[in-house]
Amino acid sequence: MQNPGTAIPDRSDRFPARERFADGAQYIAGRLRKGTSGRTHAVVDPARGEEVYTYELASTADVDAAVAAARAAFPGWAGATPAERSDALHRFAAVLAERAEDFARAESSQCGKPLKLTREFDVPGTIDNTAFFAGAARQLAGQSAGEYSGDHTSYVRREPIGVVGSVAPWNYPLQMAAWKILPAIAAGNTVVLKPAELTPLTSLLFAQAATDAGIPDGVVNIVTGTGKEAGEHLVGHPDVAMTSFTGSTDVGRRVAEIATATVKRLHLELGGKAPFVVFDDADPEAAANGAVAGALINTGQDCTAATRAYVQRPLYEAFVERTAALMETVRLGDPFAPGTDLGPLISHVHRDRVAAFVDRARAYARVVTGGEAPRGELENGAYYLPTLIADAAQDSEIVQSEIFGPVLVVLPFDSDDEGIRLANDTPYGLAASAWSRDVYRANRATREIRAGCVWVNDHIPIISEMPHGGYRASGFGKDMSMYSFEEYTQIKHVMFDNTAVARKPWHRTVFGDR
Repeated sequence: MQNPGTAIPDRSDRFPARERFADGAQYIAGRLRKGTSGRTHAVVDPARGEEVYTYELASTADVDAAVAAARAAFPGWAGATPAERSDALHRFAAVLAERAEDFARAESSQCGKPLKLTREFDVPGTIDNTAFFAGAARQLAGQSAGEYSGDHTSYVRREPIGVVGSVAPWNYPLQMAAWKILPAIAAGNTVVLKPAELTPLTSLLFAQAATDAGIPDGVVNIVTGTGKEAGEHLVGHPDVAMTSFTGSTDVGRRVAEIATATVKRLHLELGGKAPFVVFDDADPEAAANGAVAGALINTGQDCTAATRAYVQRPLYEAFVERTAALMETVRLGDPFAPGTDLGPLISHVHRDRVAAFVDRARAYARVVTGGEAPRGELENGAYYLPTLIADAAQDSEIVQSEIFGPVLVVLPFDSDDEGIRLANDTPYGLAASAWSRDVYRANRATREIRAGCVWVNDHIPIISEMPHGGYRASGFGKDMSMYSFEEYTQIKHVMFDNTAVARKPWHRTVFGDR
């Protein structure tokens, strides 16, 4: 039986930055304001089921105001030199570092993440991203000049697109805001971001930090409203030149439908069902530890989390036994307690959704450990025990569908061909991992597994210098790295005639030889 965790004490210092949002949860043209929809929404601490902050939701008029602010700010920001944008982003990184604890506590309060996760992963990763794009802002080169057509000189300019309308999810609110805002503004665009209504707090702190770092008003704007009203209006807005969306594949399809109606640039980072392929020469202890960490990161609410472990048959039973034993040592509890490994899911509604997947799987698979909410002191929170499921069929719901919770399914395979085929046998292609001590075997897996990232003998780490993005139903386009600038810039061909004559040789096609 898993450790049920520790009680959730009443602590008033969980979110000391709450007073910063007294003026509302819309950040437009450098200041907070209240939403005008006439409806409110509560940010709820999922560990205790208690309200953290209640705010007025954005209306379509608030979205219009934010887009207008971003459009007004675009010429000046796009016209800044790369050095000027770089300097502003360096100051931004410094402000974020000064406020790291506020960000960590706000993220833990609204998401239920263990404080050690927000302190050691979410916030430092965001600061590092900011520092990376501060440097990358000075590397946005076009292409050198050349004579490719007679007496003409050509060159290529790389230019910002305009106003970017971004929609971010609730699982990594701070990091997803950073991944969308930073490459866009480093390239000279302006941004209107709609965070998930469940988790707006760190996006608002992020925008305030940008202003305090000297980034001009209107460059970064936040509208906090529902997806149906604020989100769809932002995606379809005629003054928004590009849409960047992270979320489920089903919602991504709706975003694409709206965005393409106005012929926008589109960047989609969608769902995942990451395979974790363990070959029979892998280090079994390393693989079991990697599976537990990769499956349970952020309580499994991660589109790159390990969700399908395929284990070559000689290691299969031992892997199931060892992984279950490790899961049972994971400590659930108060996100602010130093000993907590795993926090709650984002809400009771989502917890019930995850539980329903597991309950349906009992009819066709074996629940090895977990499979229920903890009892006792954690009952008021949206907690769910780490869960291991074995012996499901490849075409079953638990294997094919994105669960987005602390659930790992383990299946056996025989040949290497079969393991790679099974790894590719879902609609998704965001991330994967291969576990082997044979470099040739591992290299084959990295070539043949169809995913935007394939780790070898590890699962989940990301770095600012490398791209993140999916294949197939996991979307298209890249976050982070220099590759992300391909999403947020457009290419212009400029051609000069180097001669002084009025009539060019190619004019004969219109005027003839006269």
